[in-house]
Amino acid sequence: MILEAYLLLAAALFAVGLFGALSQQSVVMVMMGLELMVNAVIVAAAAFWLYTSPERPDGQVLVLVAVTAMAVEMAMGFAVTTAIFRARDVDMVDMAADLADHSGSGDHGHHGGHGDHKHHGDGGDR
Repeated sequence: MILEAYLLLAAALFAVGLFGALSQQSVVMVMMGLELMVNAVIVAAAAFWLYTSPERPDGQVLVLVAVTAMAVEMAMGFAVTTAIFRARDVDMVDMAADLADHSGSGDHGHHGGHGDHKHHGDGGDR
C-alpha cells in the first residue's frame, strides 16, 4: 500500500471519531469516538514510520507504547464512567456536566450566588 492510502484511512478514522465524539450524548459513545481518533493518529504515525525508516524498530516500539497507553487510558475512562453511573445514575454527557451541582456538599453548587446578596431598594438597610 502507498502512504496516501494509509493517511486516507487515518483521516477517515479521525473524521468518524470526531463525528462520534461531537454528535453523541452517551458518555460511552463519546469515549469510543475519542478512541477512534487516537487510533487514527496511531495509524498515521505507523505509516510515517513505515515510509521513513522501516528497517529501524523504534517506530514499532513507539506504536506499541501508544497502543498500550491508549488501552490503559480507555480502561480507566470506562472505569470512571461505570463508577459515576453506579453512584449517580448518570449516563449522558449533559448529566455528567451537572455533577458539580450534585456534589452532596449541601449548597448544591451555589457558591455565594442567590441567597447571599442584599436586596437594594427595600429601604431596610439605609
